[in-house]
Amino acid sequence: MPYETGAKVKLTRDVQVAANDAGARGGYPALFLAEGLVGIVTGAAKETGGFAQEQAALLEQQIRTGQFSGYAASMLEQFRQQIIGPGAYGAGVGSQIRYRVRFENGFVLDGLGEDWLTQA
Repeated sequence: MPYETGAKVKLTRDVQVAANDAGARGGYPALFLAEGLVGIVTGAAKETGGFAQEQAALLEQQIRTGQFSGYAASMLEQFRQQIIGPGAYGAGVGSQIRYRVRFENGFVLDGLGEDWLTQA
Protein backbone atom coordinates (compact mmCIF):
# COMPACT_ATOMS: atom_id res chain seq x y z
CA MET A 1 0.00 0.00 0.00
CA PRO A 2 1.65 3.28 -1.03
CA TYR A 3 1.91 5.95 1.65
CA GLU A 4 1.64 9.69 1.08
CA THR A 5 4.12 12.13 2.60
CA GLY A 6 2.81 12.97 6.07
CA ALA A 7 1.13 9.58 6.58
CA LYS A 8 1.42 8.06 10.04
CA VAL A 9 2.99 4.59 9.88
CA LYS A 10 4.49 2.01 12.20
CA LEU A 11 7.17 -0.64 11.80
CA THR A 12 6.02 -4.22 11.15
CA ARG A 13 9.31 -5.72 12.44
CA ASP A 14 12.43 -4.78 14.37
CA VAL A 15 14.89 -2.79 12.23
CA GLN A 16 18.64 -2.77 12.90
CA VAL A 17 19.93 0.80 12.81
CA ALA A 18 23.71 0.21 12.72
CA ALA A 19 25.01 -1.08 9.39
CA ASN A 20 26.15 -4.71 9.43
CA ASP A 21 27.94 -5.61 12.65
CA ALA A 22 29.83 -2.32 13.08
CA GLY A 23 28.57 -1.88 16.65
CA ALA A 24 29.36 -5.44 17.66
CA ARG A 25 32.95 -5.16 16.39
CA GLY A 26 33.46 -2.06 18.52
CA GLY A 27 32.19 -3.88 21.60
CA TYR A 28 28.81 -2.15 21.55
CA PRO A 29 25.48 -3.99 21.42
CA ALA A 30 23.46 -3.84 18.20
CA LEU A 31 20.91 -1.02 18.03
CA PHE A 32 17.37 -1.78 16.79
CA LEU A 33 14.17 0.20 16.38
CA ALA A 34 11.34 -1.91 17.77
CA GLU A 35 8.38 -3.30 15.89
CA GLY A 36 5.35 -1.06 16.37
CA LEU A 37 7.34 2.19 16.61
CA VAL A 38 5.27 5.00 15.09
CA GLY A 39 6.60 7.61 12.66
CA ILE A 40 5.68 10.01 9.86
CA VAL A 41 6.56 9.45 6.19
CA THR A 42 8.73 12.38 5.11
CA GLY A 43 9.57 11.21 1.58
CA ALA A 44 9.35 8.40 -0.94
CA ALA A 45 11.17 7.29 -4.07
CA LYS A 46 10.45 4.48 -6.50
CA GLU A 47 13.38 2.28 -7.37
CA THR A 48 13.95 2.09 -11.09
CA GLY A 49 14.41 -1.11 -12.98
CA GLY A 50 14.07 -4.45 -11.41
CA PHE A 51 15.84 -7.76 -11.44
CA ALA A 52 14.86 -8.66 -15.01
CA GLN A 53 16.05 -5.33 -16.41
CA GLU A 54 19.36 -5.59 -14.55
CA GLN A 55 19.93 -9.11 -15.89
CA ALA A 56 19.00 -8.07 -19.43
CA ALA A 57 21.50 -5.20 -19.31
CA LEU A 58 24.20 -7.52 -17.98
CA LEU A 59 23.53 -10.06 -20.76
CA GLU A 60 23.62 -7.34 -23.42
CA GLN A 61 26.92 -6.01 -22.07
CA GLN A 62 28.53 -9.46 -22.13
CA ILE A 63 27.22 -10.44 -25.57
CA ARG A 64 27.79 -7.10 -27.30
CA THR A 65 31.59 -7.33 -27.06
CA GLY A 66 31.80 -10.64 -28.96
CA GLN A 67 31.86 -11.38 -32.70
CA PHE A 68 29.68 -14.36 -33.51
CA SER A 69 28.96 -16.43 -36.62
CA GLY A 70 25.47 -16.34 -38.10
CA TYR A 71 24.43 -19.54 -36.35
CA ALA A 72 25.77 -18.43 -32.93
CA ALA A 73 24.19 -14.99 -33.32
CA SER A 74 20.87 -16.64 -34.18
CA MET A 75 21.07 -18.87 -31.10
CA LEU A 76 21.90 -15.88 -28.88
CA GLU A 77 18.94 -13.94 -30.27
CA GLN A 78 16.64 -16.91 -29.63
CA PHE A 79 18.04 -17.20 -26.10
CA ARG A 80 17.47 -13.48 -25.54
CA GLN A 81 13.84 -13.78 -26.67
CA GLN A 82 13.13 -16.84 -24.51
CA ILE A 83 14.78 -15.62 -21.34
CA ILE A 84 14.66 -11.83 -21.43
CA GLY A 85 11.39 -11.48 -23.36
CA PRO A 86 9.13 -12.84 -20.58
CA GLY A 87 11.19 -10.96 -17.98
CA ALA A 88 10.70 -7.70 -19.84
CA TYR A 89 6.92 -8.08 -19.41
CA GLY A 90 7.29 -7.97 -15.61
CA ALA A 91 10.44 -5.85 -15.57
CA GLY A 92 9.02 -3.51 -12.97
CA VAL A 93 8.15 -6.38 -10.65
CA GLY A 94 11.42 -6.05 -8.75
CA SER A 95 11.05 -2.33 -8.22
CA GLN A 96 9.23 -0.90 -5.25
CA ILE A 97 8.70 2.32 -3.38
CA ARG A 98 11.19 3.11 -0.61
CA TYR A 99 10.24 5.49 2.20
CA ARG A 100 11.99 7.92 4.51
CA VAL A 101 10.33 7.92 7.94
CA ARG A 102 10.92 10.14 10.99
CA PHE A 103 10.05 8.20 14.13
CA GLU A 104 8.71 9.52 17.44
CA ASN A 105 12.08 8.94 19.12
CA GLY A 106 13.82 11.22 16.58
CA PHE A 107 15.44 8.55 14.40
CA VAL A 108 15.08 8.93 10.65
CA LEU A 109 15.37 5.86 8.45
CA ASP A 110 15.64 6.06 4.69
CA GLY A 111 15.02 3.17 2.28
CA LEU A 112 12.27 1.34 4.15
CA GLY A 113 10.20 -0.87 1.86
CA GLU A 114 6.41 -1.01 1.96
CA ASP A 115 6.52 -4.44 3.62
CA TRP A 116 8.34 -2.92 6.62
CA LEU A 117 5.52 -0.43 7.29
CA THR A 118 1.83 -0.47 8.07
CA GLN A 119 -0.76 2.26 8.63
CA ALA A 120 -0.73 3.53 12.23
